[in-house]
This record gives sequence, structure tokens and C-alpha cells, in this order.
Amino acid sequence: MTDVPHDLDHTFTAPIGVDIKGETWPCVEMPGSAELFGTRRSVRVDATVDGVPVPDVGLMVTGRGGHMLSLSAAMRRRLGKDLGDEVTVHLRRRFR
Repeated sequence: MTDVPHDLDHTFTAPIGVDIKGETWPCVEMPGSAELFGTRRSVRVDATVDGVPVPDVGLMVTGRGGHMLSLSAAMRRRLGKDLGDEVTVHLRRRFR
């Protein structure tokens, strides 16, 4: 784990909605995240979602070895998107 922020330039597109034990959570799952980050623990990043800044947010573990970004109801309203809609996430900086 590092406390020194470092730049990232990683973009992915995925639908909103992660199935966790039969419940759909309003999150976006990042493919290949454990390999990119080198960890299966939560990671803090600066990101954008469809161009909207999401500073210093935690990517939570999925339980399947990956990471997911939670999208609040307010953020989904701002994006004009909901469960099942695709968003593009750009990771710009990793904090830890």
C-alpha cells in the first residue's frame, strides 16, 4: 500500500448495477481491477464518471476479487442514468 498519490490513466465502460448475493447495487464494476491495482483491498482514487468529477472516492471490493465504484442516487440523477445504463469511468489518480 502506498500513501503517495500517483497518476493513472485508465478508462472503462460498464453498466450500472452489480449483483451482490442476489441484490443489485447501484455500482459500476471495474474489469481487471485486481491486476491493475495489485491488490484485492479497497483503493482510493480520483475519477470521472461520464466526465463528472468524483474526487477521492473509494473503490470497494466486490467479493469476487474485483472492485466497484458506488454511484449514489444524486450522482445518477446528475448523470441522467440509472440501473442498467452504461457509464464511462476514467481513473486519474490513485491515493492508496
